[in-house]
Amino acid sequence: MTQPTLQALIFDVDGTIADTESLHLEAFNYAFNELDLGWHWDEALYTELLEVSGGKERVQHYWKRINADVKALDAQAVQQTVNRIHELKTAYYEGAINAGAVGLRPGILDLFDEAAGAGVQLAIATTTSPVNIAALLRRAMGPGWRHAFAAIGDGSTAPLKKPHPMVYVQILQTLQLDPRACLAFEDSGNGLKAATLAGLATVITPTQYTRHHDFSRAMHVLPDLGKVHLADLRLWHQAHWSGERLLTVE
Repeated sequence: MTQPTLQALIFDVDGTIADTESLHLEAFNYAFNELDLGWHWDEALYTELLEVSGGKERVQHYWKRINADVKALDAQAVQQTVNRIHELKTAYYEGAINAGAVGLRPGILDLFDEAAGAGVQLAIATTTSPVNIAALLRRAMGPGWRHAFAAIGDGSTAPLKKPHPMVYVQILQTLQLDPRACLAFEDSGNGLKAATLAGLATVITPTQYTRHHDFSRAMHVLPDLGKVHLADLRLWHQAHWSGERLLTVE
């Protein structure tokens, strides 16, 4: 089989492009307080809840958990409450991002620039909402941020959340590329599983919320991308598909 050439880099957003989870947690607690629900998620609980992909899905999971003994439920009322929580949470998050509360992780913008200069396509494959993506990248990259990406998949386009590979499959179809021609970038076990199921070699940069996950199937696990260049990615990509083993850049 012909050795694949690296043609695209596909990035998750939350935790990968930016370490946003602490702000998401803050935003959830703001929404809970605004609706007088009496809920509060601490860091330990939120770390556990992050095993569930998607903000609304996370809230629904928690609601069912604390109401496990309730037999008769008004499903529509519950969904309305979940939707309202997510609206308030998203508005808080977007405002904080616009105020500069979170920046991109080390090396991200430099890698974006290197890829663009070398003709390597960029794409996004995330379970977060379009609003959250736009708030983060507009602040970091300017109003024309969308033009940097050949394809964007998010929670609105891929209803089956990670670890299901739907969003990656959609991105590969849009790019019209074989998965062997791409690299995925993730921070979590669910993200790694989704990328792997789609046939993608994956670079992992964990956060405090995900460093305990199983990353044994990753191509590389790094603290961040601050010391990583496109030349490194090409070398790792080539070695991965040829079966070689290389030392990781730390």
